[in-house]
Amino acid sequence: MSNKVAIIASNGGLFDAYKVFNIATAAAATEKEVAIFFTFEGLNLIHKQGMHHLSAPAGSEQVAAGFANANVPSIPELVEMAQDLGVTFIACQMTMDVMNIQKEDLIDGIDVGGAVTFLEFAKDAAPSLSF
Repeated sequence: MSNKVAIIASNGGLFDAYKVFNIATAAAATEKEVAIFFTFEGLNLIHKQGMHHLSAPAGSEQVAAGFANANVPSIPELVEMAQDLGVTFIACQMTMDVMNIQKEDLIDGIDVGGAVTFLEFAKDAAPSLSF
């Protein structure tokens, strides 16, 4: 059985962020090696400003408020937790180029690489997830 968990974050909404970071931190807390590949809208999850303004689906205000009421950490807190647990963050270079995003726009402590970088990690990961 693999000790690796590979996650692709290609969506950039609030609920997507909770899915990505919940799985990543849970896996890392159980001593799994975890890498997240952030591509397209998923780059919002590690964007210095964007991570503070993630959208939620219309009509889900009650659920979004429920996160705070249940003392669920905020996305910036979950990002920090994931990094503290050793989760590797890989920002997609191609997407950054296409969307004119600079590494300085993203949080500190990330790697920038292409699909091949992620695939090299993911080739023997189980599970591999996409959100």
